[in-house]
Amino acid sequence: MSDATSGEGLEVLVDAAVEADRIVPEPGDGFVVTPCIQELTERALTYLEAGYPIHFAGPAGTGKTTLAFHVAARRGRPVALIHGDDEYGSSDLVGRDSGYRKRRLVDNFIHSVCKTEEELRTLWVDNRLTTACQEGCTLIYDEFTRSRPEANNPLLSILSEGILNLPKLRIAGCGYLEVHPDFRAIFTSNPEEYAGVHKTQDALMDRLIVIKCHHYDRETEVRVTMAKSGIPRPDADTIVDVVRELRRLGVNNHRPTIRACIAIARILAHRRGHACWTDPLFRSVCQDVLSMETAQVTHDGRSLMPEKVDDVVRRVTTRHEGLSEFASRTQ
Repeated sequence: MSDATSGEGLEVLVDAAVEADRIVPEPGDGFVVTPCIQELTERALTYLEAGYPIHFAGPAGTGKTTLAFHVAARRGRPVALIHGDDEYGSSDLVGRDSGYRKRRLVDNFIHSVCKTEEELRTLWVDNRLTTACQEGCTLIYDEFTRSRPEANNPLLSILSEGILNLPKLRIAGCGYLEVHPDFRAIFTSNPEEYAGVHKTQDALMDRLIVIKCHHYDRETEVRVTMAKSGIPRPDADTIVDVVRELRRLGVNNHRPTIRACIAIARILAHRRGHACWTDPLFRSVCQDVLSMETAQVTHDGRSLMPEKVDDVVRRVTTRHEGLSEFASRTQ
């Protein structure tokens, strides 16, 4: 699993080996580290080392999951990964009764006497939250607000008292589990207005230190785009500036994200194109990738995004070509 979270926009995050139900991450050589990323990472590690769970909160496409894995890799502990799901109950996090084991003993030591003993036991299987608490893993609970609030109730005692309450069906150990001192938790979530997201209980949010994640600065987005596609710096500069310009339009300023930069750059690299107005491939790819309805720029019920995309692409490419020409003249 060498590129487990590339969908969030950053370059190869970890070289991860899978052991049983855990991921063992190591920092990847291709991970893009800029002052912006370094500052977020150090803040998160400071809170975790002090014993506090952290919560990366922000819109989709801002690198929350990738950053969570990077921080976990820096800790050097095995990782237990959980993805939030509306169908989850507490048992999906803690564990459940998964069946029965039947044991029968027939004693016929004396041929005229037959003694039979039968024993029926439930089979309990720990799920990832219990395993993480027991073994001192770093828990990454990705999009935890997609789970219903009541499913996350076991986290309350874990994060405050350091104790996980367990059902009596669990044979091994007592009815509770003392959390390993190396256990730490990293949560990620999208804003509450996103589809499929629940408002979580205040008691849980009160236990988390929230780190707001926004779009990265221009330099980080350019370096990520280059790393994920292999295109040269001038093309990456142009693509990122087009996307950042479009991000200011409409009422949804979260789109387009760094994923759009990477998609355009990869397609250009695949076809050996360039980010310039005279390249028809670049113009058509920008239309297909960037003319999203989510920007909600309309007139008389008709989307103006195709025209807006063309206008922004023309202005940005003209500006970059002018800068390149000026630089060549001054050399």
